[in-house]
Amino acid sequence: MRILDMGPRIIEGLPNMIEFTVFAYDKKGVNLVLESSDQTERYPMEETKPHVYQAVIENPAPNLLYSYELENQREYPDPYSHFQPFSVHGRSQVIDHSSYNWQTSDWQGKNPEELIVMEIHIATFTEEGTFKAAAKKLDYLCHLGVNALELMPVTPTPGRWNWGYDGTCLFSVNCNYGTPDDLKYLIDSCHQRQMTVILDVVYNHFGPEGTYLSSFGPYFTDKHHTPWGPAVNFDDNYCEYTRKMVLDNVFFWLDTYRFDGLRLDAVHALKDTSHPHILQDISTVVTSLAAQTNRKLFVIAESDQNDRMLISSVREGGKGIDAQWMDDFHHTVHTLLTGEREGYYQDYGRLEDLKKVYQNFLYTGEFSTYLQKNRGTDASLYPGKQFVVSIQNHDQVGNRAHGERLSSLVEFPFLKLAAGMMFFSPYVPLLFMGEEYGEKNPFLFFTDYQDPALRKAVFAGRKDEFKHFSWTEPPDPQSPSSFYSSRLSPLSSWSEQNEALFNFYRDFINLRRSHPVLASLNKFALNVSIAPTTRLVTIQRWNKQTSLIGLFNLTQEEIKLEPPPSRQLINSEWERYKGRQPNPSTFLLPGQIIVYEPQSDEP
Repeated sequence: MRILDMGPRIIEGLPNMIEFTVFAYDKKGVNLVLESSDQTERYPMEETKPHVYQAVIENPAPNLLYSYELENQREYPDPYSHFQPFSVHGRSQVIDHSSYNWQTSDWQGKNPEELIVMEIHIATFTEEGTFKAAAKKLDYLCHLGVNALELMPVTPTPGRWNWGYDGTCLFSVNCNYGTPDDLKYLIDSCHQRQMTVILDVVYNHFGPEGTYLSSFGPYFTDKHHTPWGPAVNFDDNYCEYTRKMVLDNVFFWLDTYRFDGLRLDAVHALKDTSHPHILQDISTVVTSLAAQTNRKLFVIAESDQNDRMLISSVREGGKGIDAQWMDDFHHTVHTLLTGEREGYYQDYGRLEDLKKVYQNFLYTGEFSTYLQKNRGTDASLYPGKQFVVSIQNHDQVGNRAHGERLSSLVEFPFLKLAAGMMFFSPYVPLLFMGEEYGEKNPFLFFTDYQDPALRKAVFAGRKDEFKHFSWTEPPDPQSPSSFYSSRLSPLSSWSEQNEALFNFYRDFINLRRSHPVLASLNKFALNVSIAPTTRLVTIQRWNKQTSLIGLFNLTQEEIKLEPPPSRQLINSEWERYKGRQPNPSTFLLPGQIIVYEPQSDEP
């Protein structure tokens, strides 16, 4: 079992003794600064091996605050801090993780292919914006049928709010959301309801404000450059300390907090020419912990490169990641429904693309007009459970200039159709909070940096990011309204249409989880056909002797059905989904979807 030997460690069997360890490269001395009862004390730390300093404190005060003073000059929070109770700039707090009383010690997790995932941002998911408030909505998610919760990053960020991808102190939770025990309570509550919990983590860069790693040593390198500046050091001098920190962090979230999986942000920006690659090492840590604890643990990667080697086994020369986000599915469905063709959407928008994207990446080496180069690899032989698809997520909504959700871009019938296309796919579906009822509030990009120069730079960079689109100028991320307008609407404000869409999602999720055809993520037992004249999309899936057919009208024209299918399991135009035809019709209306079990004499 991996042991965290950096940061504060309560010595096992000696609860009144804490050992502090820090990597501080080429320093002339390091002091441990302790704060308790309005008193501050300094203790010289011993260099126990080159660049590694330690100190042991007896009889520490409860909730002890501490920092490291480098060369008698300036104090910094601990790079391994387990909690920053006041800010990213403040002192760290010692946390006794053994004090939390877990109620679900026997939880072993779910297989990825079983999951219906909802991605949430803690601060905008509820009015209170806390871990405890999120726990109060778990019964709602269970009623919907969601069995996996994915949290956007929870590490500390400057100010009052942030998406979380500019986090610092990888081992700490954001004090705006609650305490470490509050996060454990949320995870514990999920497990009590048989829900898996996934955490977004960011190892490709760290926040531009509040990250003090470079003061401690070469955690960054000029050997590579990224959109955020010098790369995180995975393959330059003293990279072993950066690699150790990341691998310790992977272990920490899965073991100490009992997350079931991690989603790795933008892995194509992890610059590493060494062997093994840091992603292989991450995979090894997770696989080892799963075997030691008899738990189902997994890692999902986000990448825009359609690289099958991410999810190939280490034995085959791959990175060994369990699954990856598949943007091609989102882009294909989004462009077909919205007609948008600007920016990276110019590579999409053909109805015929559905035939490929239900069984493979769309780009498997073809030329990308947007990128002006060939893109992707062939992943046709990889199983459906290795791909996570969505019709909305924080990136595709929040990285629009005005954060419009799909509900603001397409008519109501096509919202249902989009959901149906996702749930009928042989991939792991991911919902973005609020889409299940057609939330109209945007999800904007918001920050609360304290550095005036950084505030201006972020706004300027945001505007430059949209130069390939004809969108009007985005709202200022620093404006409080950008945050407040992004919060979900309360249940009490739902309209009949909201309730109808929720019913549609709930029923389709139930069908997805219970029907043997949809519950099996077998993309090889699937066929997509497009009628040459009507452009009707027909998707057939089967499992042994059982078959399901989905009819999808993505056009703006009615399509005649001869005869109308019997044994319908889902019809988006039924009355309980606020449909336009309460009774079976011989026409498939624009945006309508029907899922049915064919009779033995039907094709």
